[in-house]
Amino acid sequence: MSELTRRRWLGAAGWAAALAAGGTQLHGPAVANAQGGSAESLLGALKSARVFDLSFTWSDQSPVLSLNPPYSFALNRTHKMTHEIFGQAPGSRVSWASEIMFFSGQHGAPTIDAIGHIGRDLKLHGGVDAVAATSTPGGIGANLGIDSFPVDLMINRAVLLDVARQVANGAADPLPPSFEITAKHLDDTAKAQSVDVRKGDSVMIRTGWGQYFGKDNAKYLGEQSPGPGQDAAKWIIARGVRLAGDDTATFEKRPAAYGKELFSVHMMLLTDSGIYIVENMNLEPLSAAKAYTVALVITPLKIQGGTGSPLRALALAP
Repeated sequence: MSELTRRRWLGAAGWAAALAAGGTQLHGPAVANAQGGSAESLLGALKSARVFDLSFTWSDQSPVLSLNPPYSFALNRTHKMTHEIFGQAPGSRVSWASEIMFFSGQHGAPTIDAIGHIGRDLKLHGGVDAVAATSTPGGIGANLGIDSFPVDLMINRAVLLDVARQVANGAADPLPPSFEITAKHLDDTAKAQSVDVRKGDSVMIRTGWGQYFGKDNAKYLGEQSPGPGQDAAKWIIARGVRLAGDDTATFEKRPAAYGKELFSVHMMLLTDSGIYIVENMNLEPLSAAKAYTVALVITPLKIQGGTGSPLRALALAP
C-alpha cells in the first residue's frame, strides 16, 4: 500500500476518533475529505483494514500476579434453570444464562492502568492527595479513575516498536529475562522499522513474552521479566506519548527496583506524566505481520473510580 493511501486510511481512523470525541475540533485535509463523505465511505475505509486482536483469552488459567485478587467466573443461572422457571409457562419458550464475573480488579488480558492507580509519596498525578482521593468505597476520585479515560484516546495512532525482533536480528525470539529496554533500543527499533513516534501517539513495545501467557505462567509472572527501564521511560515521556503498553504482566522491567525505589517506571509515566499503561497485550499478530503503524482501539469499561479495566484491544492496519 502506498504511503499516500496509508495516510488517507489513517486519516479516516482519526476522523472516527474525532467523531467519537464529539467532532467539535476537526482539522486537516484528510478530515475535511472525510467530513464531505458519508458514513458508508468511512465504514468502507475501516472495513478494508486488517484487524488484529491484541487480547488473550481470559480464563481461570490466565496468569494473575499474587498482589491482585484472583480471576473468577461462574454461571449463576443456566439455561436449564431459567427454562424450568420461565420457559414452561403457557405460551412461553424462553431460556437464558447469566454469569458472575470478577476480573481480578482491573487486571485482564490486556489491562489498562488508570492514572490514579499509582502514587508517589502519597501524591497522585497533578499533586492530588492520594489518601483523600481514595478515602471512600467509590474508588479513585479527582477524575483520575478509569471512568475518566479520554474518549479521543479510544481510537488513536499507535506505533509498535518490536524491540525483541530488533535485538534478535529479525527472529521472533523473546527478550532474555530481566532485559532492560533503554532509549537506545527504542531509537534503534524505530529507525530499523522506518517509523516515527509523534506527540500524542500510543506506543506498544514488544518483548516477545506474550508467547508465555497461559503456557508458562510461572515464567510470565516471575520476577525476571524484560521491559522498559527509567531510560526508556524518559524517552516515552520526551516524545509526548499518551499511552504506552507491552506484552508483560507489569510493563516495566523486573525486578522493578532502582536501589530501594520500587516501580519507578509506573510512577514516572502514570503519576508524574499522566501517561496510561497497558499490560498483558498480545503483540504476536502485529509482529508477525510487521504492522508497525496502526489505529489502536482501546475501550476501557466505564467503572466509577476504577483503578483500571480489562480490555478487548484491537489494532487496525491498512
